[in-house]
Amino acid sequence: MGRKLQISIVSLVLVAIAGAAFVYWWDSTHKDTIAEGVTIGGVDVGGLEAPAARSQVRTNLISPLEKSVKVKYGGEDFELTEKEADVHADIGGMVDEALAVSQEGGLPERTWRSLSGGEVPHAVRPKIAYDEDEVDHFINHISSKLSRDPVDASVEPSLGALEPVASVTGLKVDEDALRHDVEKALQDPARRTLKPETEKVKPEITTAELADRYPTYIVVDRGSFQLSLYRNLELEKTYTVAIGAVGYDTPAGLYAIQDKQVDPTWNVPDSEWAGSLAGQLIPPGPENPLKARWMGIYNGAGIHGTDDVGSLGSAASHGCVRMAVDDVIELYDSVDIGTPIYIS
Repeated sequence: MGRKLQISIVSLVLVAIAGAAFVYWWDSTHKDTIAEGVTIGGVDVGGLEAPAARSQVRTNLISPLEKSVKVKYGGEDFELTEKEADVHADIGGMVDEALAVSQEGGLPERTWRSLSGGEVPHAVRPKIAYDEDEVDHFINHISSKLSRDPVDASVEPSLGALEPVASVTGLKVDEDALRHDVEKALQDPARRTLKPETEKVKPEITTAELADRYPTYIVVDRGSFQLSLYRNLELEKTYTVAIGAVGYDTPAGLYAIQDKQVDPTWNVPDSEWAGSLAGQLIPPGPENPLKARWMGIYNGAGIHGTDDVGSLGSAASHGCVRMAVDDVIELYDSVDIGTPIYIS
């Protein structure tokens, strides 16, 4: 082997050794440097050593998270403060992950990437922790304040009148969606103000359906001795009636027509006022005071016809509502069993 060849080989070996030494030296001096392209929670930490990366993450990610999260809806404001949320982060763990990712690949690959400005496209997910119980309390508080049950449409009878009461649509907060948004905001400094997702809750009986719910309704005003018939919540006709005398008061309150009879048999109450007829059954006829029709209301009291028309407009019965015969027949044909009757 010629001397020149020996010199060439030795030179190549020396160059290789020097190159390897350089690569080793370069890699060892950059083992604490994060590769370009690595981010932590959206914060660029490429090219930074561990202390600088920790400072960068603390300034640009953690500090902005140490602010209140606000939820606004319909003039209501709710706030979850940083103290209540107790937001804290494992900054060291996130930076360690960024360094570990930067060291992936072989020695030559790392060195070439570092020298050529190559990147490691890796996003370290933020390791953010918070008080989950406090978040649950925050969600429950918002839901309790904003949510409302629907209110069915109804009627309000009083003093011979019948007033419709409009329905109210309910509101329900989507607690799962709100919890997701709050938890995301606690880890994202750009999301400080939120609006909860809500759902309207329809009542079972809407205002538009109220008339169908009450096709007929009876209101008895004992003070004016009047019975009013409402059809589809509109006053159809008013009749003069007699009500219970003092001591035999017609029962006040909300009831319903329980039964209906044509030419009813009178089941005489076993009461002192009934005298010798007490407990008897009186068939239709001259001796039966229940004329033409019977509509039972409550506990033996009902609406019936009478031939004592002179008693109408007064407190004269033993608890029933008396009507003129033609009137009670007309009313009987206008209402069904179950028709509400309010006696004021």
